Amino acid sequence: MKTKFYFLTLFLIAMISCTQVDNKLNVTVYETSEAGNKLTPISTFTSDENASIITLNPKETFQTITGFGGAFTESSAYLLNKLSKKNRDTILQAYFAEDGANYSLTRTHMNSCDFSLNQYSYSPVAEDMELEHFTIKEDMDDLIPMIKDAMKVSKDGFKIFASPWTAAPWMKDNKKWVGGKLLPKYYDTWALFFSKYADAYKEEGIDIWGFTVENEPHGNGNNWESMHYSPEEMTEFVQHHLGPKLEADGKGDLKILGYDQNREGLKEWVDVMFKDEASSKYYDGTAIHWYESTYEVFPEALQYAHNKAPNKYLIETEGCIDSQVPVWQDDAWYWKKEATDWGWDWAPEKDKHLHPKYAPVNRYARDIIGCLNNWVDGWVDWNMVLDTKGGPNWFENWCVAPVIVDPAKDAVYFTPLYYTMAHFSKYIRPEAKVIGLENSDKELQVTAAQNTDGSIAVVVFNEGKTKKSFKLLLGEKETLVNIDAQALQTIMVSTIKN
Repeated sequence: MKTKFYFLTLFLIAMISCTQVDNKLNVTVYETSEAGNKLTPISTFTSDENASIITLNPKETFQTITGFGGAFTESSAYLLNKLSKKNRDTILQAYFAEDGANYSLTRTHMNSCDFSLNQYSYSPVAEDMELEHFTIKEDMDDLIPMIKDAMKVSKDGFKIFASPWTAAPWMKDNKKWVGGKLLPKYYDTWALFFSKYADAYKEEGIDIWGFTVENEPHGNGNNWESMHYSPEEMTEFVQHHLGPKLEADGKGDLKILGYDQNREGLKEWVDVMFKDEASSKYYDGTAIHWYESTYEVFPEALQYAHNKAPNKYLIETEGCIDSQVPVWQDDAWYWKKEATDWGWDWAPEKDKHLHPKYAPVNRYARDIIGCLNNWVDGWVDWNMVLDTKGGPNWFENWCVAPVIVDPAKDAVYFTPLYYTMAHFSKYIRPEAKVIGLENSDKELQVTAAQNTDGSIAVVVFNEGKTKKSFKLLLGEKETLVNIDAQALQTIMVSTIKN
């Protein structure tokens, strides 16, 4: 009798063990933290009876991901050419290799911008209405080689869209690089400019995916290259000039993104851009920036823009730690609320509350998660590489990039911002679908997306000063995860076979 009882006990223990194994969710956890982790695999977790619950729902799907990445600027490309081949290759591998951040969506500038070495245009000859003297020679030394080398590194390839800061002064009403508007008599010439640019880059072996019509059409306080549009003026240009020209030249597949500035102005722009079928025809989506606030995501504006054009792109095309000199090789600074932005000094009094001091990592993590949870399908950082001063920048508009270099010493610093971007770009791949979830801990910021291979990437950000625990649930399977204080995690859930 005792023998039977003994074997029955063993059988029950085995059954319970099998059930526990069967219910175990197979995950790999990567963490970047204030304590020093940098995309570090985490595998040991301690139980916590107070663990919150995050429940995934892959059956509830939202937007399709276009990609994540950064911008090719002349400043970044110039700096890469100042480094040793070893360090140049290290940076390009870190951004574009499969075992690096694996960037999939990128931006570059047409003509010069503030992160150029000087001011220039591809149409240097005044009144050249047919752009017979069009040339991209200014890009040949630095910018184009950087893009080509990135293409060699990237296994899956990446999309690249281009943005003009301004037309040449001779096309504008104020005849200056800064401010002013494109004269209507040059609308056709400016549309031709986009077409010629795509041809010129294609001749260099670079396929352009699309354009934003104008970087920051509201201007930038009359500081560096800019050109102003109202929503009506931009839509007139796109509807009757740019769209038809690209279509006539066999480039109708090139994407056109309107607006390209801060989110608070979204409503008035999308109301005009997507007013009716005619105005919407050539717009493929909307481009946005994050400079309206150091902490606010503006979810209502994002939701409004999506609902206005639910089948079109909504892409964050620029965000960076602006108006700030980088802090060299001090990871701790990027986790502290010590950074200030342009609005700290210059925002109108009524908007000052939107620009408190902030921690750079927090700003990136909460914004990308907030965007993904509000229909944004792509998120593009600004400069990939800057120097220890935050340039070069001809206007001395210093900013921070995820990778900082000191060319004089051939030194490279991968800031925590690099790892923050990689938590998204490396694991949430193009064509992934953002999925539904329920999160019982409102202090944890969470988003999730299912890749085309079936894997699910869950990104969790703990902005607080206290370590937390949560159970991650998917169907009948679960796993316990601990997340450190001030930490960002990507949890990769393996494909579950039914």
